[in-house]
Amino acid sequence: MTDRVTLSFSDQGVATVLICNPPLNVYDLEMRDGLIESIAAVRDNPDARCLLLRAEGPHFSAGADLTEFGSASSIFEGRRIRWDRDPWLPLLGLSIPTVVALKGYAVGSGLEMAMLCDLRIAATDVVLGLPETKLGMLPAAGGTQTLTRLVGPHAAAPIVLMGRNLDIDDAMELGIVAEAIDPAELDHIAERRAAELALLDPDVAMNLRRCIAASKDLPLYLGLELERRLAVNS
Repeated sequence: MTDRVTLSFSDQGVATVLICNPPLNVYDLEMRDGLIESIAAVRDNPDARCLLLRAEGPHFSAGADLTEFGSASSIFEGRRIRWDRDPWLPLLGLSIPTVVALKGYAVGSGLEMAMLCDLRIAATDVVLGLPETKLGMLPAAGGTQTLTRLVGPHAAAPIVLMGRNLDIDDAMELGIVAEAIDPAELDHIAERRAAELALLDPDVAMNLRRCIAASKDLPLYLGLELERRLAVNS
């Protein structure tokens, strides 16, 4: 991949994407390109059964490298360039389950990428947030949508509008993360959860994820219809 991102495959079918720009793992264009290439490689590997996203160092990611905006003609042009190199939709579009292991700072686009994964587990030292508002910007990697769909508008509003940070207790209470893990055990538990998901039949896993996704968008009767149809054809 690149110096910023590595990809490995286990015998069980777990594809591990490791972001490598410690200590803060800020997202720059090289990391974005590495993520796009890695996710495409996972998508195209028929033996991949689950993707595990984790980070080197003490923090998952403190978000985008804002110094890169200085090389663009304006902050808006800088963002347009970033949108043209978008790893978020390829990650969302994977047909296999996705797991992310969060620790330290997971803010800005770091949190936004995590919100696109199916299962989020976090170390007890995690700090989550969307600080863009405090910088006079909007979150630009889906955070206003993914967070609101997950926790509802009432809970999402102070996080988005005020740039409020969340600790592990907040994240667990809101349902943003599924498990709170001792930092020393995080990688081990994340690998175990990914291996468990990799045991699922690929078609069953894909259909389960379709049903869960549909619950966010479809009226209940259409969601039930989809569930019945997929269950009959499984």
